[in-house]
Amino acid sequence: MALKALPRLQLPRLPRMNRRTEDALVGIEIEADSIAVAEVRVNGKASLTASAIGPLAPGAVDDGEVVEPDAVAMALRSLFAEQKLSRRVRLGIANQRVVVRTMRLPAIESPQELDAAVRFAAQEQIPMPIEEAILDHRVVGGIPASENAGAQVDLVVVAARRGMVEAWLQVLQSADLRPEGIDLSAFGLIRAIGEIPATPELDADTPVRPPAAVLYCNIGDVTNLAVAKGRSCLFTRVSPAGLEAAVTTLTGATGLTREHARQWMSHVGLAQAPDSLEGDRETIDRVRAALENSASSLLDELRLSLDFYGAQEGATPVERIVLSGAGSAIPGLAERMTPALGLPIEVGRPEALSGMDAAAAARLTLPYGLALEE
Repeated sequence: MALKALPRLQLPRLPRMNRRTEDALVGIEIEADSIAVAEVRVNGKASLTASAIGPLAPGAVDDGEVVEPDAVAMALRSLFAEQKLSRRVRLGIANQRVVVRTMRLPAIESPQELDAAVRFAAQEQIPMPIEEAILDHRVVGGIPASENAGAQVDLVVVAARRGMVEAWLQVLQSADLRPEGIDLSAFGLIRAIGEIPATPELDADTPVRPPAAVLYCNIGDVTNLAVAKGRSCLFTRVSPAGLEAAVTTLTGATGLTREHARQWMSHVGLAQAPDSLEGDRETIDRVRAALENSASSLLDELRLSLDFYGAQEGATPVERIVLSGAGSAIPGLAERMTPALGLPIEVGRPEALSGMDAAAAARLTLPYGLALEE
């Protein structure tokens, strides 16, 4: 479910691209100091044809929003030229100017009438002026008609501030890219590592077990959370409990650059006793303390999100948690959270990224999902 480019924005006309890239799509995820891209081409099945992680000037993006559009456009232009990537792109967004709600409405066959019903209902449930929002929705379930009521449908409704979306589209245009859409990052995450349950061959008398709900958790500068059943998103939110706080703490306390702070976090991790690690003892202790604080904050956010989701009417119980993003490559994080949450936790990696080292695959999982066609 992508928030399509606004019709009134004039997108650049681009020369015909070479055969390798002309039908490929590039997913883009932008964090505080880096840009991750994954180019995917579909020829019977999806294949990763290129990927890269490039630098971004600190402060150019803050909390998922553009602060310095020229700096972001320049970084994108340089990365795409260097890697010779397709200009067809889909950008993932995750910030506080996006609202996701689940609604139950009467079943309406006409798409136009359903759109109108969603827009009307959104006025009561979406905390932003509807005239300032871009709306999109998808049916994720429903209940059949009964003697007392007609059929109803459950929908996930996404509302994004128009000004925020326009700002990102203008950055992409300035970078000479051709946006196919702007998507909620959580939806790309589900496409990347979400499972479509196979239909087993069962006897007629054998009950079919419905697909379980899974909590997907992409730990980057912020944390994207999404509960999904198959590839249907049932709940999503963006949490500030990510790696950015730890990186900021370490750069301020130690004088490390942001890149070095991230390297130290991967080195120290949460798996080994600090005394067994090589390196400056004071730095190791500071890094471990920052990671402990980040893990504690993340656990609180996961508990809160699971409780909030579970309180919804008809919520399918979550049976496991799948991690991705840069934080999922930190040694010992998944093992630290499992006893506290009481659910199995695993690290999810798309098969297309299996040949990469853990840190690169973790960072590229979300842009890979953004590049997959729905």
